[in-house]
Amino acid sequence: MQQAEIDAFQFVGQDIPWLLNHWAAAAPDRPFLVWEPRSGEDRTWTYRQFVDDVEKVASALVARGVKLGDKVLIHAENCPEAVLAWYGCARIGAVGVTTNTRSVAAEINYFATHTGCVGAITQPQFAAVVNEAVPDLGWFVVTADDSGIAATAEPVDRPHDGFDQLLEHDLPEAPRHTPDPLLPAGILFTSGTTSRPKAVVHTHGNALWAAKVGPQNIDMDEGDVYLIYLPFFHVNAQSWSIWTTLGAGGTVILQPKFSASKFWEVILKHKVTHISLIPFVFKAVAPQPIPDHTVKVGVFGLIMPELVDWLKMRVVAAYGMTETVIHAVRDNKFERYPRLAMGRVAPGYEMIVVDPETKEIVKEGEIGEIWLRGTRGIQLFLEYYDNEEANNKAFNADGWLQTGDLVLLGPDGNLEYRDRDKDALKVGGENVSAREVEDQVRTVPGIADVAVVGKSHEMLDQVAVAFVVKADPNQDDDELAAAIIAACKTNLADFKVPRAVYFVDDFPKATLDKVAKNELREIADAHPSV
Repeated sequence: MQQAEIDAFQFVGQDIPWLLNHWAAAAPDRPFLVWEPRSGEDRTWTYRQFVDDVEKVASALVARGVKLGDKVLIHAENCPEAVLAWYGCARIGAVGVTTNTRSVAAEINYFATHTGCVGAITQPQFAAVVNEAVPDLGWFVVTADDSGIAATAEPVDRPHDGFDQLLEHDLPEAPRHTPDPLLPAGILFTSGTTSRPKAVVHTHGNALWAAKVGPQNIDMDEGDVYLIYLPFFHVNAQSWSIWTTLGAGGTVILQPKFSASKFWEVILKHKVTHISLIPFVFKAVAPQPIPDHTVKVGVFGLIMPELVDWLKMRVVAAYGMTETVIHAVRDNKFERYPRLAMGRVAPGYEMIVVDPETKEIVKEGEIGEIWLRGTRGIQLFLEYYDNEEANNKAFNADGWLQTGDLVLLGPDGNLEYRDRDKDALKVGGENVSAREVEDQVRTVPGIADVAVVGKSHEMLDQVAVAFVVKADPNQDDDELAAAIIAACKTNLADFKVPRAVYFVDDFPKATLDKVAKNELREIADAHPSV
């Protein structure tokens, strides 16, 4: 018997619809999803109401020809429609493909065509760019507003339905299929070190795993309330927040995006108990006084006692990535950890810390790369969709996922985060592949070579900057820099666009053929802020 079969067995007869129906029967009147829009009144779906609307969306999708295994593009900011659409897809065994709303048409075209999307669900503000990107989609659905704000964009110039039409109909119940934990349920795109974002496939088993262990990891119970302001097209919102909440039978408060001015107001209004924290958030709310609040746990990446003292909540250290589905490393409330520690490997995962060069397990006090092992489709993602090269690079012959994240192995197995692979940047919570940006810069005439690195930024942690060697030393710097920025703005999401272009005669070298990007980062940080 294969390990995948053994791990999937714990979820036999279960899938995402099963989980929703469990709570709809056990706690039908308990709030599950509360929508807190930019303006206007909030709206609540109980577990029963949410399941009822998911069933309506599922039936409407079937009526549009969506079947088991089909992919549906969901391109929207946080809104109830995006969540209902995703779970409507899961109900019929289709796959919700959620994409970054800051993407330009060229990127959206790649997302949709690479995964073979059959239709799209979007918002008025994005309808034109989605239509431009993939004009031949089989069907098109547009919400009535833009995350609670009246639509300002003109209706897209193609036949389309309003999202309300997915809910207001009298259609037969969608057919049911035999629950399969390893059936794909969602696709998220992640940028690492490759020139193109990779399509990470999550399964029903991944969702069930997150629902099972997520509440344990962050001390969440029935009746607890998780505030979501991070985007639904990221794993933090989809898994760390919603799947964890589903596992506990809790309530999700959904905002369109983070708002510093409404942060504490919303927490107090809804008696929030759990939030996800990123550096941008606590930097943005730093000037505000901390009120008496109900938050028990803030999920962050590191042990930082000063955050605990300041925010007056337990700050849980948790590490994971889109590929690990949920927290693969976390702390334990019954233990004490040194400052800046990440905790230790979470139950259900195997972990080793390996020297990137020798592939030997490191000793205490040494730096190495995190390798994780678990069953694909349960503890780990199933695969990179239609990308065998990336799958073979991510997993070695023994099934270890090579994360690219470097840590210091401390006493008692504690980990301290050190760095990400030099070709992976973190810009305001968004992953950016240096290679993807470099490939775009190289399309501009007059470029002999380019190296993209992260420059430190007070609010965003890092921003991308480009070091360029000119093919013609006499070419005007300003003109070439403008051409580089223009090309990147046309073909890349705004957070990937270099904030500055620095011209150099040559790159410092770590080895004969490798650029010393650590030195370039130091040079970039010495330049004025951008």
